[in-house]
Amino acid sequence: MPFVLDNSVVSGWYLENQASAYTDSIAERLQADRAWVPSVWELELVNVLRNACIRQRMTAEAAHRVVAHVMSLPIEVERQPGPPSEILGLSLRFGLTAYDASYLALALRLQIGVATVDEALRAAARAAGVGVVG
Repeated sequence: MPFVLDNSVVSGWYLENQASAYTDSIAERLQADRAWVPSVWELELVNVLRNACIRQRMTAEAAHRVVAHVMSLPIEVERQPGPPSEILGLSLRFGLTAYDASYLALALRLQIGVATVDEALRAAARAAGVGVVG
Protein backbone atom coordinates (compact mmCIF):
# COMPACT_ATOMS: atom_id res chain seq x y z
CA MET A 1 0.00 0.00 0.00
CA PRO A 2 1.41 3.43 -0.90
CA PHE A 3 2.50 5.80 1.85
CA VAL A 4 3.69 9.38 2.35
CA LEU A 5 7.46 9.49 2.77
CA ASP A 6 8.99 12.15 5.01
CA ASN A 7 12.49 13.39 4.28
CA SER A 8 13.52 12.42 7.82
CA VAL A 9 13.38 8.79 6.68
CA VAL A 10 15.19 9.41 3.40
CA SER A 11 18.01 11.15 5.26
CA GLY A 12 18.65 7.92 7.12
CA TRP A 13 19.40 6.16 3.85
CA TYR A 14 22.54 8.19 3.18
CA LEU A 15 23.55 9.86 6.46
CA GLU A 16 24.98 7.37 8.92
CA ASN A 17 24.05 9.42 11.99
CA GLN A 18 20.38 9.38 10.93
CA ALA A 19 20.16 5.72 9.92
CA SER A 20 18.03 3.34 11.96
CA ALA A 21 16.26 0.01 11.69
CA TYR A 22 13.12 2.01 10.87
CA THR A 23 14.68 3.94 7.97
CA ASP A 24 16.12 0.66 6.66
CA SER A 25 12.71 -1.04 6.84
CA ILE A 26 11.08 1.78 4.88
CA ALA A 27 13.81 1.52 2.22
CA GLU A 28 13.04 -2.20 1.93
CA ARG A 29 9.33 -1.53 1.74
CA LEU A 30 9.89 0.88 -1.12
CA GLN A 31 11.30 -1.97 -3.21
CA ALA A 32 7.79 -3.42 -3.52
CA ASP A 33 5.68 -0.32 -3.00
CA ARG A 34 5.59 3.35 -3.89
CA ALA A 35 5.63 6.53 -1.90
CA TRP A 36 4.13 9.97 -2.25
CA VAL A 37 5.81 13.21 -1.21
CA PRO A 38 4.79 16.88 -1.30
CA SER A 39 6.82 19.07 -3.65
CA VAL A 40 8.68 20.65 -0.71
CA TRP A 41 10.35 17.24 -0.22
CA GLU A 42 12.68 17.86 -3.16
CA LEU A 43 13.96 21.09 -1.60
CA GLU A 44 14.34 19.43 1.79
CA LEU A 45 16.33 16.61 0.20
CA VAL A 46 18.69 19.03 -1.53
CA ASN A 47 19.06 21.17 1.59
CA VAL A 48 20.03 18.20 3.76
CA LEU A 49 22.58 17.15 1.15
CA ARG A 50 23.94 20.69 0.93
CA ASN A 51 24.36 20.82 4.70
CA ALA A 52 26.07 17.43 4.70
CA CYS A 53 28.54 18.73 2.12
CA ILE A 54 29.21 21.92 4.06
CA ARG A 55 29.80 19.90 7.25
CA GLN A 56 32.11 17.61 5.27
CA ARG A 57 29.98 14.55 5.97
CA MET A 58 29.65 14.00 2.23
CA THR A 59 31.33 15.14 -0.96
CA ALA A 60 29.46 17.06 -3.61
CA GLU A 61 30.02 14.11 -5.95
CA ALA A 62 28.40 11.74 -3.45
CA ALA A 63 25.50 14.16 -2.96
CA HIS A 64 24.84 14.17 -6.70
CA ARG A 65 24.85 10.36 -6.68
CA VAL A 66 22.33 10.37 -3.82
CA VAL A 67 20.03 12.70 -5.78
CA ALA A 68 20.24 10.50 -8.86
CA HIS A 69 19.52 7.36 -6.85
CA VAL A 70 16.66 8.78 -4.77
CA MET A 71 15.00 10.34 -7.81
CA SER A 72 15.05 6.93 -9.53
CA LEU A 73 12.97 5.33 -6.76
CA PRO A 74 9.20 4.84 -7.00
CA ILE A 75 8.43 8.16 -5.33
CA GLU A 76 5.61 10.28 -6.73
CA VAL A 77 5.91 14.02 -6.17
CA GLU A 78 2.56 15.74 -5.62
CA ARG A 79 2.95 18.99 -7.53
CA GLN A 80 -0.30 20.54 -6.27
CA PRO A 81 0.19 21.51 -2.63
CA GLY A 82 -2.85 21.80 -0.46
CA PRO A 83 -4.42 25.21 -0.05
CA PRO A 84 -2.41 27.47 2.28
CA SER A 85 -5.40 27.65 4.62
CA GLU A 86 -5.35 23.83 4.93
CA ILE A 87 -1.61 23.76 5.64
CA LEU A 88 -1.93 26.57 8.17
CA GLY A 89 -4.86 24.88 9.88
CA LEU A 90 -2.99 21.57 10.22
CA SER A 91 0.15 23.38 11.35
CA LEU A 92 -1.69 25.21 14.11
CA ARG A 93 -3.88 22.26 15.13
CA PHE A 94 -1.01 19.81 15.49
CA GLY A 95 1.92 22.13 16.28
CA LEU A 96 3.75 21.28 13.05
CA THR A 97 5.97 23.33 10.80
CA ALA A 98 4.29 24.26 7.54
CA TYR A 99 6.62 21.79 5.82
CA ASP A 100 5.57 18.89 8.03
CA ALA A 101 1.92 19.94 7.73
CA SER A 102 2.26 19.55 3.94
CA TYR A 103 3.18 15.87 4.45
CA LEU A 104 0.17 15.40 6.72
CA ALA A 105 -2.14 17.20 4.28
CA LEU A 106 -1.01 14.87 1.49
CA ALA A 107 -1.57 11.80 3.68
CA LEU A 108 -5.05 13.03 4.56
CA ARG A 109 -5.89 13.73 0.93
CA LEU A 110 -4.73 10.28 -0.19
CA GLN A 111 -5.87 8.52 3.01
CA ILE A 112 -2.53 6.74 3.47
CA GLY A 113 -0.06 6.53 6.35
CA VAL A 114 3.11 8.54 6.85
CA ALA A 115 6.63 7.13 7.11
CA THR A 116 8.56 9.49 9.38
CA VAL A 117 10.96 9.57 12.31
CA ASP A 118 9.80 13.06 13.27
CA GLU A 119 7.94 12.68 16.57
CA ALA A 120 5.61 15.65 16.06
CA LEU A 121 4.58 14.42 12.61
CA ARG A 122 4.13 10.85 13.95
CA ALA A 123 1.82 12.12 16.69
CA ALA A 124 -0.12 14.30 14.25
CA ALA A 125 -0.56 11.45 11.75
CA ARG A 126 -1.94 9.22 14.50
CA ALA A 127 -4.24 11.96 15.85
CA ALA A 128 -5.49 12.81 12.35
CA GLY A 129 -6.34 9.17 11.69
CA VAL A 130 -3.94 8.29 8.87
CA GLY A 131 -1.38 6.63 11.10
CA VAL A 132 2.31 5.93 10.82
CA VAL A 133 3.80 3.35 8.49
CA GLY A 134 5.39 0.63 10.62
